This record gives sequence, C-alpha cells and structure tokens, in this order.
Amino acid sequence: MRLLWLVFVPPILYQCLAIFAAIRQLSRRKAPAWTAPVSVLKPLRGLDPNTAEAFQSQVEQEHPQFEVLFGARDANDPAAQEVRRLAGELPNSAAQLIIGGPETGNAKVGLLMELSRHARYPLWVVNDSDIKVDAKYLASVTAPLVDPAIGVVTCLYRVKAHNLEAAWEALGIMTDFMPSTMVAQLIGVREFGLGSTLAFRAEDLAKAGGFERIANYIADDYQLAKGITALGKRVVLSTYVVETTLGDATWLGVWRHQLRWARTIRLSKGGGYLGLPITQAGLWIAIALVCGLDSIAVTLAALRIMSALVSGGLVLRSGLAGSFCWLAPLWDLYSFAIWIASYCGRTVRWRDRALTIGPEGRIV
Repeated sequence: MRLLWLVFVPPILYQCLAIFAAIRQLSRRKAPAWTAPVSVLKPLRGLDPNTAEAFQSQVEQEHPQFEVLFGARDANDPAAQEVRRLAGELPNSAAQLIIGGPETGNAKVGLLMELSRHARYPLWVVNDSDIKVDAKYLASVTAPLVDPAIGVVTCLYRVKAHNLEAAWEALGIMTDFMPSTMVAQLIGVREFGLGSTLAFRAEDLAKAGGFERIANYIADDYQLAKGITALGKRVVLSTYVVETTLGDATWLGVWRHQLRWARTIRLSKGGGYLGLPITQAGLWIAIALVCGLDSIAVTLAALRIMSALVSGGLVLRSGLAGSFCWLAPLWDLYSFAIWIASYCGRTVRWRDRALTIGPEGRIV
C-alpha cells in the first residue's frame, strides 16, 4: 500500500506547482509601459461572436505610434467587410485592410507573410482575430521587449462562452490549459507561445527564418516562439490578460477542437506529451477511489479545485472559472479521453479543412 501511495506523488506535486505558479503570476509586477512604434498583424477568416468589438479594441490604443494591419485572402470575406465598416466609422484610425497572400500549408501564415511586407515598424504583435483588449494593451505587451534578452512576449487569455457546450470548453481552457502555461513559464520551458498574443522584434523573426520557415506547420505560434528562442532569446508570459470568445459550439465541435489541439501538441512536442496524464488530477482521483485511498482522493480534489480557482478565477478574472472550478476534476477525465484519442491518428479538422500532420507538427 505504501508503494501504491508513491504513484500519486507526481500528480500531487504538479497541482501544488500549478497553484504556486498561479500565485506567482498574480504577484508579478507589471513592466513599465513602452511607447516604441508597433505594427499589429491580424490574419482574418470569417466572423467570430465578438468580431466588431474585438477589431475596434485593437485600433483604439493609447499608443503614440502604431498600425493595425488586417489581412484576408478574399475581399468578400465577412471579416474584411467588417474592417471596411470600422474604417468608415473611424476614418482616422490605424486600421488597414490588405487582401491576398501566398498559398501555404498553414493559410494563416500565408496572410502573415503578406502583412509583414506592409509592416512599417520594428516591433510586431500578432494575435488571433477574436482577441479583445483595452487601450493599454500595446504598451503593456511590448514593455518586456525593452530587455534585449527577451525575444517573445505572450499572453494568457480569458474565454467568454455563448452556450453550454462552449462554456464547458472554456472552463477546460481556463482551468487546465492556462495553468499548464504558467507552470511551463515557472519551470523554464523555453519555446512556447500562444496565438492570443505574440509580441517580438521583426529583426529577431528575420534571423529565425521569417514567417516562411513556419508556413507549413500547424502550430505556427509555437514554432514562431521556438525559432526566436533558438537564437538564445527568452519567452516571457505577460501580466496582461486578453479576452477571447467561443461561439455557439456543439459537443462534436468541442471534441474536434480539443482533439486538434491535442494532436498538434503531440506531434509538435514528441515524447514530452506522454507525461500529460500526470497533470490530469481527475484521473488520479478516480484511481485513488477505486483503490480505496480516500484521503489521497480528497487531497487531490482539494488541490485541483484550488488550482482551478486561483488560475481561472483570480489570475484570469473569469466568473465562469471561479463559479465552476469544482468541475475541473471532471474536465480532467474528458481531457484524458482526448489524450488517448490523440494517439489514434494524425488527421485534424481546422475550419473546413482536413489536414494530416507529420513529425514536429508539419502539415503533410
């Protein structure tokens, strides 16, 4: 029985580490704002539930010199039409719409390649189309780049959901994926970056091979950060939290979305992905209960719920995560099923495309 207890040490330690990482993130001081000129590159495709307010938040920045370059492949894309509407309402805004781009395995990177040709400033910020921010966003996320040793700044994100299925996925993202990101930063994992925000110097990206180097990888955010950190630079997790939304999802859609993420991470990170179940406390709670180790089950449940509360409720300031943190162990069981399914193929669905992913996350 004593040897059996040792099996539960790694998941207990991980939950303690997740709580510590979240408290550390809460206590970090914000870097002084920086006012260097910034080009924001935003690849678009279709509309999100918060498109109008997200786009407007990007152009209404309290920053002395910046531009927001929106890129779409099709001039009739609804997102492109929304940019035109915004430009009409705010004729003096920093918004510019650019149509077209080279055909690449990762269509988003093809748009970024085109946008980069029009970018005028030395600092670049790339973020997903549905990211909503406040007026101090650019000054906050670029501030750490004052230090030449820092190559990439990335951000945690809070998720708003519009139906039950989306709320379930949002809860998982904020109480599982976000804590793992904070742990990665704590233990010194070098190459990680989130599509919510990637702030970096154009010069560093050029030295790392430019957007062209990552044009056929599915995890473009991860590969971008990996390329820049290979130059000897560091990734920093900003204290700034952005906001994104999940629309009217379906249960099948949630499953496919999570499976795409899981297979992308597995094929990008290789052997390290095998250890993921250590982080899934709900799995170990169930095992402890089956083995009659009630005290271990209670300890793990308490730690897991505390981790979800501190990470989602306090760090991300999400009412959803704060109110339903007690469901985090159930999410872990769902996540474990996705982990198993991630080994049952190399195909993922991304929007309306079925993609086969090869080694290191390269699109075949």
